[in-house]
Amino acid sequence: MNLLNTLVDKGLRRESPTREEALAVLATSDDDLLDVVAAAGKVRRHWFGRRVKLNYLVNLKSGLCPEDCSYCSQRLGSKADILKYTWLKPDQASEAAAAGLAGGAKRVCLVASGRGPTDRDVDRVSDTIKAIKEQNEGVEVCACLGLLSDGQAERLREAGADAYNHNLNTSEATYGGITTTHTYADRVDTVHKAHAAGLSACSGLIAGMGESDEDLVDVVFSLRELDPDSVPVNFLIPFEGTPLAKEWNLTPQRCLRILAMVRFVCPDVEVRIAGGREVHLRTMQPLALHLANSIFLGDYLTSEGQAGKADLEMIADAGFEVEGADQVTLPEHRSAAGGACGSHDGAGCGSHEGSGCGSHEEPGCGSHQGGGVCGSAEAPAPESAPVAAPAVGNEPRTDLVAVRRRGAGTDLAPNA
Repeated sequence: MNLLNTLVDKGLRRESPTREEALAVLATSDDDLLDVVAAAGKVRRHWFGRRVKLNYLVNLKSGLCPEDCSYCSQRLGSKADILKYTWLKPDQASEAAAAGLAGGAKRVCLVASGRGPTDRDVDRVSDTIKAIKEQNEGVEVCACLGLLSDGQAERLREAGADAYNHNLNTSEATYGGITTTHTYADRVDTVHKAHAAGLSACSGLIAGMGESDEDLVDVVFSLRELDPDSVPVNFLIPFEGTPLAKEWNLTPQRCLRILAMVRFVCPDVEVRIAGGREVHLRTMQPLALHLANSIFLGDYLTSEGQAGKADLEMIADAGFEVEGADQVTLPEHRSAAGGACGSHDGAGCGSHEGSGCGSHEEPGCGSHQGGGVCGSAEAPAPESAPVAAPAVGNEPRTDLVAVRRRGAGTDLAPNA
């Protein structure tokens, strides 16, 4: 296919495809899907080899957000039955982070719900960053706290933060239909503040909110223009109790095409599969590793993820390797260009919900009480509870959505 040959050549040269070429990737047929994955995989391997970076989330403060982001289980007015708790203490956050690092993660993403941090909140998070770094040598820390005020990015940098995540989520044209309590321009401004402070910027998107192909291409090209080191790609989990609860628009094939398009537009950037991979990619997750070079390990902010052990087995079975702490994530031309963590792994977080991080309402997995693909349930379902049958073909797997009940903010061990 001439289109794919052209896109591979451009990706190897770090040259941007045209909008028409990016749209054409999204319009390819299922019959051509493996060709699309193979082509984008060449670009991924050229810049990142067969390494997969593992990131680990710590939800510092869950729920009760004043923002009205329609996709988020922590939003204002959300009726989702999620965990709600106020700020974790630094030692609690450090203990939570240690579980993910022991599982092979090299980046800890510290997330807090809310519009943005107060100066007191920045002090709290700064203390947490210091505690994590004192107890875990070499760890990278990304903060994801929402909209930043002047000077806050610099304070996080001084405290030892390496990166800051704030997602654009969707196109500027459709943003007002998703969120009304802040603007698209507010999000862009926060990414600029992170860049200016010397933090490695991380910014991504959420697919599956009813957007058009044109919207997806618009937001990815906007991200390319912002030039973040890391682009998390989230797939909407339609949480019950949120305005987008009925938006089941994605298939595994659609998700793979979206990831391929992002790789072609951002060839030398860390592309991370964030929220929703277990729910929407399902058994096609290993194919997605040929497109993205980064994932989250274990659970997410408000929902369960695939068991950490299953993540590691999937990576090995697919012929990839976990990126070591001593390995550089970004290609040399990017890591040498600057940024607080460009010299080591240059990734961001990409995993929040209401305050703009990036894995929004969080994916579930088959490891919750209903059974499914992961097999690492926190507790078996009662015998009287029906077990949902696997969906057929491209039907959504609503049985894979499970609220997180373990890890940060609970007395139960995390899924790492």
